[in-house]
Amino acid sequence: MGRRCAPAVQRVRAYTLCQLENCFSQWLPGDLFPKARAQANSRDRHYTRGCTFWCWLWQNLNPQASGREVVRQLQALFVLKNGPKISEEDGAYCRAKARLPLDEFPKALAATARFADQLAPALTSLKARPVKVVDGSALTLLADTKKNRRAYPSIQCQPGQPSFPMMRFVVLFSWLSGTILAVAQGSLLVSELALLAQLASQLAKGDILIGDRGFGCYPVLAWLQQIHGVDFIGRTTRTIDGRRRLERLGRNDWLIQWKKGATPSPWMSLEQWQSLPATLQLRAIKGSVAQKGFRVRQVTVITTLLDAQEYPAPAILQAYLRRWRLEMCLDDLKSTLGMESLRQRSPEMAQKELHMRLIAHNLVRCTMAQAAHEQSVPLDRISFKGTLDALRHFSQAMARASSKKSRQQLWAELLRTLADDLVPERPGRREPRAVKRKKNRYPRLRGPRSQFRDHLKRHTRRKISRLRNQELM
Repeated sequence: MGRRCAPAVQRVRAYTLCQLENCFSQWLPGDLFPKARAQANSRDRHYTRGCTFWCWLWQNLNPQASGREVVRQLQALFVLKNGPKISEEDGAYCRAKARLPLDEFPKALAATARFADQLAPALTSLKARPVKVVDGSALTLLADTKKNRRAYPSIQCQPGQPSFPMMRFVVLFSWLSGTILAVAQGSLLVSELALLAQLASQLAKGDILIGDRGFGCYPVLAWLQQIHGVDFIGRTTRTIDGRRRLERLGRNDWLIQWKKGATPSPWMSLEQWQSLPATLQLRAIKGSVAQKGFRVRQVTVITTLLDAQEYPAPAILQAYLRRWRLEMCLDDLKSTLGMESLRQRSPEMAQKELHMRLIAHNLVRCTMAQAAHEQSVPLDRISFKGTLDALRHFSQAMARASSKKSRQQLWAELLRTLADDLVPERPGRREPRAVKRKKNRYPRLRGPRSQFRDHLKRHTRRKISRLRNQELM
């Protein structure tokens, strides 16, 4: 792009896509996606690294928006500010997204989680130790390309059934704010335990990790405690019977002993497996969680926190119950932010889109945490969907504000609105895992589109049968 166009681009850049920079730049690193010194992204372009990141962030906050819609907004803004004419196609925007370096996305994800934790209420139980929650899920890659199939092969349950490339991912949640600290991804052939091992650098000595029964196995507990000095709270698939009990610490509270199995764990190296201790002392706590709407009535939690005086059993059970609440964060990602399926056509772009959705989720959580902090309301009662909707509309008003003071007033009004519109307290509300509306029973597309032939409808078959009968008569 010529020098004569650079001032126009600089004027338009401040008005890009509802000025999301004014809303979220306080929670992102200032040197995020800098201009490259050489090769890709070294020249001034319409889609600079910063502009492309904010455009993509807006697109992820509006899950139904396409790349064409992003280009149309930039077209309108360039015309409004007497900028240069840009292409009507979205190819340049897609190529700009592909040029963004992948290693910058985890930095932005960690920074947003750090700011949200600073705004969230401090932890008072469990000796105020840092608590992190691990959970996993799977996504469908909507683009059924050869590259995606090679990187993320699907597990075919029945021959002849349609399938798409599937991505498995494991995330670390912050217990305080519900933001996502880090993510590891792979195909369905990679276990969640192996993905957790990839997140070892995100765990520090003194942390407490909470997970479901998939993570409550001997190799994980011994690996966390002996190698990283991290304690664990969660359920397990092992049976806790009298043979494993060593000492009674209280009512429904026992000190137990586990022995290492004979078969090495497939996600660990043989050297790591041999370095694990032969036995491990744990603590088993059985408690009642009989709440209306909950499937589980009695829960047995295992933990490496052995001191019953410093870590009372009720505090450990409450910490585990909090994990169930954080599972709704995955529902916010999949349902509200539309992360149930990714649309990218290559594995690298799918990883970038995954990180962008998580960054968008964290920025919404940062807004919720700031509203809860400044307005002195419970963070759990601020609606994620309501915050996302309010951000969309208030950002448009902030883009039209003529001064920094007006934008600050609009942001303060946004926080006050979120605090006034709290989710009602509904203890014991039932949440059945069922749908009320049935989807249309269309046939499945099991082959190429060019080879598909639609089935004859019932009235068409009746008409053909009637005509045949008339011919026979």
